[in-house]
Amino acid sequence: MSQASPAIIPAATILLCNDRPDGIEVFMVVRHHQIDFASGALVFPGGKVASEDSLPEVEALCDGLDTVPEGQLSFMVAAIREAFEESGVLLARQNGSTDLIGPEALAPLDHYRDPLAKGDQSLLEFLQKENLRLALDKLQHYAHWITPENMPKRFNTYFYIADAPEGQVAMHDGSESVDSVWITAQQLLNEADDGKWTIIFPTRCNIELLASQPTIDDMKSWCKDHGIVTVLPNFDKRGEEIFLQISKDSGYPTTEVQFEAGKMP
Repeated sequence: MSQASPAIIPAATILLCNDRPDGIEVFMVVRHHQIDFASGALVFPGGKVASEDSLPEVEALCDGLDTVPEGQLSFMVAAIREAFEESGVLLARQNGSTDLIGPEALAPLDHYRDPLAKGDQSLLEFLQKENLRLALDKLQHYAHWITPENMPKRFNTYFYIADAPEGQVAMHDGSESVDSVWITAQQLLNEADDGKWTIIFPTRCNIELLASQPTIDDMKSWCKDHGIVTVLPNFDKRGEEIFLQISKDSGYPTTEVQFEAGKMP
C-alpha cells in the first residue's frame, strides 16, 4: 500500500526591507538547529498560518482589506503576526490612527511575543486589549512557493514584502531563531557563496530577485508588472545527478540547482 502524501501546511513569510545606497537591505534570522525545517539556515521571518488568523473578529481589526488578494487574508495576518513574534516588528496602528505604531508604544508590547508564539496568548485578545489594527495595506504579495512532491513535510507559502517601520528595532526571538542580521541582498549572496551563511534554494531565489532591483518601490513595481507565478519545484534526474527545477517563467534569475542527498536544496 502506498504511503499517503503529507498534508500541505499553509505558511507565510515576510521580507522586511530598507533602501540603502548599495541596494535593498532585508532582515533575516537564523533558524534554531532543533527546528524541523531549514534548521541552522538564514531565512525570512515567518511560520505556519494559525486557525485564529482567519477569524472574522480578527478580520474586523485589519486595515487595507481592499488590498488583500483573494484567499490571502489569513496568510497576510500570519505574516504580520510572525514578524512580531520572531523579530519584534509590528505592522499595526492604534485604532483611529493613520500612522504605524512607533517605538515608544511598541516597547511595552514586547512581552506578548513569546506567549503569542507558544499559543498561550490569543492574537484577537492582544489586538483588542491594546486597541490595535493590523496594517495589511503595508504588505505586498512577493512570491508563492509550494514544497515539491515526495518531500516529508510540505508547505504552501506566501511571501510578502514590506518597508520596515521607521524607528522599530528588529531582533530575533532567541527561541525559534538564534541570530539575526540586516544585510543587503547582494552582500548576502556574496557571503553565502563564501560559506558564511547557509541559505536554502527558495530563499536564495528570492534574495536574487531582491538583488535585481535597486529600491523597494522598484521591486514592488516589478512584482505588480510581472505578476506572481506559483512555484512548485520538481526533481529532474539526469544520469547520476538530480536537479531541483522551477518554471523558467517564474521570473527568478536562477531556475535550477543540483540536489545533493542529505543537504538542504
